[in-house]
Amino acid sequence: MKRGDAVILDVAYVGAPGSKRRPALVVQNDVLNAAIRETVIAAITSNLSNVHQPDQLLIDITMPDGAATGLSMNSAIRCNRLHTIPQSDVKQVRGSLSAPLMQKIDACLKSALGIR
Repeated sequence: MKRGDAVILDVAYVGAPGSKRRPALVVQNDVLNAAIRETVIAAITSNLSNVHQPDQLLIDITMPDGAATGLSMNSAIRCNRLHTIPQSDVKQVRGSLSAPLMQKIDACLKSALGIR
């Protein structure tokens, strides 16, 4: 697993039994991914209603870069929803974001974190 990978993970819900499989983007750097057992991810959603916000990135799966993510539908990467998860929660790597898309993710992360 490396930075820029689109992964599938089990997400537990408080007050509900079991968990659901959800996509996410690994945003933590590769050195830390190799050194510790947790990773930082950004949530991915099929809800595109806020994709115009500067802290979200639209992934259009009809475009070559979007298809390479392995996502099954157009999605928004929500850099305003970051989580630290155990790496063991990652069940599958579906694909990865291209360098140009990761540059856009960096801009979304800066917006979400208030970094200039």
